[in-house]
Amino acid sequence: MVKLTKIYTRGGDRGETSLVDGARRSKADMRVSAYGDVDEANAAIGLVRLHTSGDSDAMLMRIQNDLFDLGADLATPGDDFTPSEMVLRITDKQVTRLEQEIDAMNDKLEPLTSFILPGGTPAAAALHLARTTVRRAERHTIAAAEHEAINPAAIRYLNRLSDHLFVLGRVLNGGGRDDVLWVPGGNR
Repeated sequence: MVKLTKIYTRGGDRGETSLVDGARRSKADMRVSAYGDVDEANAAIGLVRLHTSGDSDAMLMRIQNDLFDLGADLATPGDDFTPSEMVLRITDKQVTRLEQEIDAMNDKLEPLTSFILPGGTPAAAALHLARTTVRRAERHTIAAAEHEAINPAAIRYLNRLSDHLFVLGRVLNGGGRDDVLWVPGGNR
């Protein structure tokens, strides 16, 4: 159980932060940037949830919990990606759940005939913002993986999550009826 009695520690006042193992890293480190982006995506999803209910909200709540797990995973260096009581790691089961939810949602949507502009309903527009934040987290996670061991399931999770948020955005846009379609060259 987490128990925080003091919020500030002054430990980051010199531009560094601690990883789970106690190692100090620059706040500009790619690993730290990656889990910072994950935190930002989680906050964006929290805003989306102001506009959701039912199954959509339940999926987003599960995703928010997964994103906390993902942040812990990214904050834990090492090359053993086996989850345990003491070490949180993203697993293929979490990736598979996203894929199953994407497939179930997508089966009810008409195929796309154009790219979609971010917009539509407030929930869908906010999901597009969360989706692009997840893509940034994915880029920073991949950049970190070029220099040190990063859980491959974490990268897969981020890739699937951006797809999930895109499809859920279409669902929340009246099943795609309220999607804002791109008109190529429409303003020439």
